[in-house]
Amino acid sequence: MLAFTLAAGLAGPAAASGEAAVGHGRGGPDATPTRLYVPEANAGAYDQLRDLLRRGQWRDAAGLARMISTPQSVWLTGQEGEDPERQARSVVRDAARQHALPVLSLYNVPGRDCSQYSAGGAANTAEYKEWVDAVIDGIGDKPAIVILEPDSLALLPSDCGQDDAEGTMTAARYTELNYAVDRLAAKPRVSVYLDAGHSGWHSVNSIVPRLIQAGVADTEGFYLNTSNYQTDEALSSYGTLISGCLAYAAEGGDPAECPNQWWPAEDAATWLAENVTTDPADQPHFVTDTSRNGQGPWTAPAGVYTDPQEWCNPPDRGLGQRPTLRTGEPLIDAHLWIKIPGESDGLCLRGTEGPQDPARGYELPPAGQWFPQQALELVEFAEPPLS
Repeated sequence: MLAFTLAAGLAGPAAASGEAAVGHGRGGPDATPTRLYVPEANAGAYDQLRDLLRRGQWRDAAGLARMISTPQSVWLTGQEGEDPERQARSVVRDAARQHALPVLSLYNVPGRDCSQYSAGGAANTAEYKEWVDAVIDGIGDKPAIVILEPDSLALLPSDCGQDDAEGTMTAARYTELNYAVDRLAAKPRVSVYLDAGHSGWHSVNSIVPRLIQAGVADTEGFYLNTSNYQTDEALSSYGTLISGCLAYAAEGGDPAECPNQWWPAEDAATWLAENVTTDPADQPHFVTDTSRNGQGPWTAPAGVYTDPQEWCNPPDRGLGQRPTLRTGEPLIDAHLWIKIPGESDGLCLRGTEGPQDPARGYELPPAGQWFPQQALELVEFAEPPLS
């Protein structure tokens, strides 16, 4: 019976899940969608599921099937030959048939990922604007959550040696993001969130000015932890500090004065209480990526790797909280699976010449390709466990 059920699931995604609707008065979608959208899985996931069934590995197959039938994001990446308008339209229409709210991750900004593992993106600002326009035309009047350009603010061109002395490319990055924000915010049923990295990266004082310059005031807020592993507690604290600092800056304060994630928690809470007068309902909100943070971040053995790359396919991580629009926290609009669990982060060499990942003992799939071993790890170490 189980094998039959799993085999039937190979035909497509299961029903959507999630509750409530995101949006709190700055252009978010209305309350019509009450569930999050489940897209088609990576083709490699279906191949792995068939292989597990053939081998009679029912428990692994059941866990994998459960993982890929959980709501997660759809990434629009501007690959050559793709039609962004048709892609976006296909997703929002399929979500409408499920009576579900899709999450779209737009990932095509010029110079994305500092031209590293996930290099690519539009050739220039003009091409990027055309691509954004096409995506927006595809969305039409349908509701959606938009995760705008992962790593676009946490990894500016100026952060990775791509820029010239005048900061031309970094200035272009802000132009591109502001254009996308303006166009998307004009859609009354679209909720837009900007990149704020994660709690183990930029300080609050560093990321807040970037969010302001990128137009966060015209969005729902920001997102945290995309493709990373920070704990829910760390993300909640970090996001609360960012939101409070943004509200403080909107009231005329200097972000340099805000508490950051390394302050004692009690001192930070006291500062916010004394300096931020904006009602939490009117502060910028945020969403978190819980697709792989069930076990928290990986700590590499001390002194073993010259470049541990803790973010890159770390071993023995697990799925985190299931995606939901009802978080129980006033500033957190949703927990989402933004990164597709089971897709590789890239060829992790950790300071060696490779080609094997020394932490795993074998060569890893390129970024975005299906990683069967990691997929099973995420299921095995999920917290909370998969039912």
